[in-house]
Amino acid sequence: MARIGDFLTLTKPGITLFIVMVAVAGFFTVSPYPPNLRSLAILAVVGALGSAGSAALNHFFDRDIDRKMHRTSDRPIPMDNLMPAQALLFGVGLIALSLIGAFFLLNTVVMLAIASGVAVYVGLYTLWLKRKTPWGTVLGGYAGSAAVLGGGAAVAGTLPLPVILLAVIVFLWTPPHFWSLAIALSSDFGRADLPALPDRRGLKDSARTVAVSAALLLPPTVAFALLGATYFPFLLIGTVAGVGFFLATARTMADTSRPVAMRAFIASGIYLMAISGAMVVNWLVVSFHGLTWV
Repeated sequence: MARIGDFLTLTKPGITLFIVMVAVAGFFTVSPYPPNLRSLAILAVVGALGSAGSAALNHFFDRDIDRKMHRTSDRPIPMDNLMPAQALLFGVGLIALSLIGAFFLLNTVVMLAIASGVAVYVGLYTLWLKRKTPWGTVLGGYAGSAAVLGGGAAVAGTLPLPVILLAVIVFLWTPPHFWSLAIALSSDFGRADLPALPDRRGLKDSARTVAVSAALLLPPTVAFALLGATYFPFLLIGTVAGVGFFLATARTMADTSRPVAMRAFIASGIYLMAISGAMVVNWLVVSFHGLTWV
């Protein structure tokens, strides 16, 4: 049972849950009524497999960093509970299953979306940008956007404008989400010699950057509704969640202590859950009131 728990830890369940959540949100962005529950179930499974496999490869490639940070020193590889090769094979296997399932059970666009997300998160972010620049998080945010694109493609087989707009929101969400954590754990990132934003810009400047990044989420949320991609529920929930997230990050400009920064980090998770849930609520309103997508 301990070994099963170690392999589960490799999948980073929290991140995998968020990936599946935004993929489902992408699905309901363009889904007709009634939804294709078979496609939705397959999307959730292949999305989870792709995310879990990417997370396992992240454990493999970041094992030297994980040993240095308090936050990650109890992960399976630093604790010698699993061999690095086990994480590597486990990750590759999960990704292979994800891509094969997406291709044969959904469509090529979904497979390409998953593949591009894996390539950016593992190849571009984990292996290169994470160790070179604090701005790597910006491009690394595409991994979440790829899940949204895959969710929409599972329905449409293409990438309609509403799906792209939601993917942009998720892309803009990632930097303030991660940088809030970097402020809270600035000493830990420094211990691992990672170029986190606070290390390069200082805590105060980083806090301002996080607040501005959170504020950037509001315009695309409003644009989403004005362009006819969503109905009132998404605009209302998205705006309230966005303002709440911004206020949480704004507090870090006056107080960069760990508790305040962690509250901003938690607020980022609440924001993403609210946005994803709002998309489903929006779909219900549109479906039952006979509205049409523009």
